[in-house]
Formats: sequence, C-alpha cells, structure tokens
Amino acid sequence: MSPRTYLLALGAFAVGTSGYIVSGVLPEVSHELEVSVATAGQLGTAFAIAYAIASPLLAAFTGRWERRRLLVIALVVSAVGNALAVVAPTYELLLGTRIIAALGAAVYTPAATVVATVLNPPERRGRAVAMVFGGLTFALIIGVPAGNLLSGPLGYHGVFALVAVVSVIGAVAVWLGVPTVEAPSAVGLRERFAVARDPRVRLMLGVTVVGVLSAMAAFTYVAPFLAANAGARGSAVSFLLLGYGLGACVGNSLGGRLADRFGSMVPLFVSLGAAIVLLGTLPFTATNVPVAAVVMFVWGMVTWAYNPPAQNFLIGLAPANSGLVLSLNASAIYLGVGLSGVFGGLVINTVGIRALPPIAGIVGLFAIGLLVLVSRPVREPAVEDGGQDREVPELARG
Repeated sequence: MSPRTYLLALGAFAVGTSGYIVSGVLPEVSHELEVSVATAGQLGTAFAIAYAIASPLLAAFTGRWERRRLLVIALVVSAVGNALAVVAPTYELLLGTRIIAALGAAVYTPAATVVATVLNPPERRGRAVAMVFGGLTFALIIGVPAGNLLSGPLGYHGVFALVAVVSVIGAVAVWLGVPTVEAPSAVGLRERFAVARDPRVRLMLGVTVVGVLSAMAAFTYVAPFLAANAGARGSAVSFLLLGYGLGACVGNSLGGRLADRFGSMVPLFVSLGAAIVLLGTLPFTATNVPVAAVVMFVWGMVTWAYNPPAQNFLIGLAPANSGLVLSLNASAIYLGVGLSGVFGGLVINTVGIRALPPIAGIVGLFAIGLLVLVSRPVREPAVEDGGQDREVPELARG
C-alpha cells in the first residue's frame, strides 16, 4: 500500500475528530451553555445534516479542482470551523460553527477515499479504503477520549482549539506529501445523481442510513449512558471510549481484509447482525466499568467493520463513477448520524437513556432487511442464449 495513503488517513483523523468530538464533550457543553444533554447532542446533528446535504453539492461544484488542492482547502475550512467554535459565546453560534466544520469534512472524506484508490493497485483497494477510514477510527481511539479527558481542565473551547490545530497539521502534511492528482472528467449534478438509478445503489445507501442511525443513536449519548448504567464518570468514560476506539480500529482493518478476500456481503451481514445483538444486550452487560470496557471494544469492532465492505461494494457497482457514488454514500452516513441525534434525543426524553441501545438495535433490523434485498440475485439479459434472462447471484458479484 502506498505510504501516501497514511497522510490521507491523517486528514481523515482531523475531520473525524471534528465530527465525533461532540460525543466526548456533551456534559461540558450542556453545563456551560445551560442546555439539556439532548439539546447539546444536536450539535452532532447539525454537523451531520450539513455534511449530508453538502457532500454531493460540493462534489459537483469542485469537480474540476485538482484533488490535492481540494483536500488541503477542505482541511483548512474544517480548521476555521473549529477555531470559530472556540470563541462562540452562545449555543446558537456554536451550532453555526459546526456547520462550517462539516463543509470541510463533506469535501475531504469522499475525495480522500477516491485518491487512495488512485494511489494503490486494484487488489489493495479494500485496504486502501480501510486505511482512510482508519483515520476516522483513530479519531475515536484518540480524539474522542482525549476530548472527554481534556474537556475538564481545558473546557470544550480548548478541545475545539486542539481540533483546529490538528486540521492545520493535516493540511500541511497532505500538501507536502501527497502528489497532485488531476480531477476526473467534469460531471454535473444531474449526472452525479444518475448513479443512484441502479436500485442496488439506492438500497445500499438505505442500508447505510439505517445502519448508521442504529449505531450512532446509542453512541452519540454514550457518555451519559455509561454514567447512568455503569456508574462511569470522568477518566473512566475516557477509558471506555478508548476501548471503543481500539475496537473500531481492529474492526475497520478486519472489514477491509475480509472484503478483499471474501467480497462484501458476508462481512456486511456479520457486522450488522453482531451490532444488533450487542445493542440489544448493552444495558444488561455494560453494568460496571471492567465489563463495559470489553463490551465497548467489541461494539466498536463490529460497528466499524461495516465501512470498508460497504464502500468496496458501492465502488464495484459503479467503478467508472466511484467518486460520485462514494460522495452519495458519505451523505448517507452523515444523514444517518444526523437522524441519530434527533432519534436518540426523542428516545431519551420519552423512555429514558437506558432504553436507547435496545431500541436502536431494533432499528438495525431494518438495515438487515434492506441488505437482504441488496443481496438477492439480479437478472441480466443474456446476449446469445435465445433471449432468456439469467440470474447472477449478488453475493458472487459483491
């Protein structure tokens, strides 16, 4: 694998920390700005919805831009959004800074994923995609626990300042270490959404939205959940978040390797199924810090094993338009994240925070149902067999 892929992962770490950091600083934001935990969680929703809407639109607008320059600009925009969060005096203004940071992330992640596939041979495509997403998992391993730990002495303002600094470092590293990559042929917004005419693409994007909604509804509010269910507070929460992040790193790497070896569908079914079981049992297993540490590791592993095979499958459906379909998938991911904040807040306010993981697991069953539809055999017209259609098993093609 090209060493430059690691620099792309560094940028992904920066924008990933920017997106996930709210989960680690929810208690401090809630206390300092005098809003409820559910309201503070909507900072993540604002980031995610802005990302979901902006990703395909900005991808079309920047379609002619040279890729390295585009990646650097995206990281600078992310840095600006986080720097503004440092000085935002009200909840409403802080919400606006999250939207600015999301615009940079919306451009960076899909563009970096495509550049990684350009810099690596086809047989290592799954692992290259996994490496870029590995930057996001390291945001969970290091960024979110560190944010939770540092939010005490530094406040959430200091945490956002550190994220801005990391974004600038990422921009410099990409500029110095990644070669220029010419932009693909210009594609308009109409053509950009044309890849979604394939029903399998639409179904797979639906799997992503619902699967992410299920996973992130619980994770967005994981700090108050661990406090209520396991009595974990302060450094104990940081320790548990670190366990989740380490599991995510293992799962992300494992998902890429399994996708390269077995195709996409088997790891996708295993990942989603295991995550549903874990969420359904979380209130009964994560009842003290030592056991919760093991549970959090497994939760991170099975959840983050999803991304590489999903990306690999979508690239296989539209190899000539991989950048287009990945930008749509990035929107699907963050639409799920955005909905998860609202959904989780409603569940907490209605039936309490301990009920959130099992209800999120039930939502995950719908993702499994959609994945079954994706994996069903598709019919392709035969060319020289008397006009009879033939079935092609989707599992073999994924």
